[in-house]
Amino acid sequence: MKIIKLEIFVLGDSQPLDLNDVSYVEELPFLRIMTSEGISGISEMFRVPAGVARTVVGGADSLFGRLLVGEDPIPPERLWHKLYNSLMHSNRRGWIIGCLGAVDIALWDIFGKALNRPVYQLLGGAERCDYQIESVQQRLEVVPYCTIHTRTNERNVMLHEQVERAVELHALGYRAVKVEPLKSEPATVIELARLTREALGPEMILSLDVGYMWNDVTVAIKVSEALAEHDIFFFETPFPVDSMEPYAQLAAHTSLRIAAGEHAVTRWDFLDFMDRGKMRVVQPYMTTCGGLTEAKRIVELAIARGVLVCPGNWSTHALGSATVHMAAYSPVTPIFESVHPDSRSSPLRKAIYELGLPIVRGAIALPDLPGIGFEMTNDLIEHFSIG
Repeated sequence: MKIIKLEIFVLGDSQPLDLNDVSYVEELPFLRIMTSEGISGISEMFRVPAGVARTVVGGADSLFGRLLVGEDPIPPERLWHKLYNSLMHSNRRGWIIGCLGAVDIALWDIFGKALNRPVYQLLGGAERCDYQIESVQQRLEVVPYCTIHTRTNERNVMLHEQVERAVELHALGYRAVKVEPLKSEPATVIELARLTREALGPEMILSLDVGYMWNDVTVAIKVSEALAEHDIFFFETPFPVDSMEPYAQLAAHTSLRIAAGEHAVTRWDFLDFMDRGKMRVVQPYMTTCGGLTEAKRIVELAIARGVLVCPGNWSTHALGSATVHMAAYSPVTPIFESVHPDSRSSPLRKAIYELGLPIVRGAIALPDLPGIGFEMTNDLIEHFSIG
């Protein structure tokens, strides 16, 4: 089997329904890799501009296309190294790693289809030690957490809407949520945690993200002390992530798990987060970090350090399908990010959600379809195509 073609198609919503609507998709590239045996693999390319996607993987004459066409797509790890090593005298960070990650996921999709096995089994299977599970269900399903975001950060509106949404998700069967009091005073951050925990009760997993809001370590320590009283599972991005020292100082003064990693690339970024920043939850996006091949390495490094890997996904359920396979494989992934379509007004996101792996009673059953288990329909591509 040989790789014979790479193609990019770009989807988007026709126009923003609301200028403040963060769910609007202006352009979202997808990569499809085709083989001589008629097997193809697909991947979303989150946060990669369409022009970059076309330059790097948009055909046989693209930067990566020249290295891939004619190659055996199996195993994916070999081609990951070939592409990464081709960048040794270039840029091994940023968008190009997102392109490499998309190639890698598409190759794993092909690998699984060729062997008629779901990808998580090829990654190593559901690796959960008998001594590290609380119920047999942990061998059968993975648990998404739903992120709650409001269009305004005005205190009273934000508090009301986020708590109300958390209660709605609880009623839908979700077992974990994350609230986001962005651009808020410390007292508002604490109040949202208190109100949400009070509304949900003690059983539901509750995390909190302040979106890189502070540089003052003392403020973060005081807030984290108050958050601990409300059983916060992880406290996400209190500081900008380009400086590890504040994270390490906060980690030394709180019992909360500190989390980050949504825009981090390769295992080397995550090693810095864990070893220098002392973070106890890392959050790789499956394409951004470099694909499933690199995400598996991140999991292995986290296991050795007693760190949890809770992948992020503020994008669609196309990327979410790849995330499910990593969560199924990983023994240190109790939850991973997902966003319910009712939280977004984007028609594209809603349409892709219908094609994704279903969430039933707050969990996703371990996939049984070959490959990643996500296929884009021609009707959807035609309807949302923007180039």
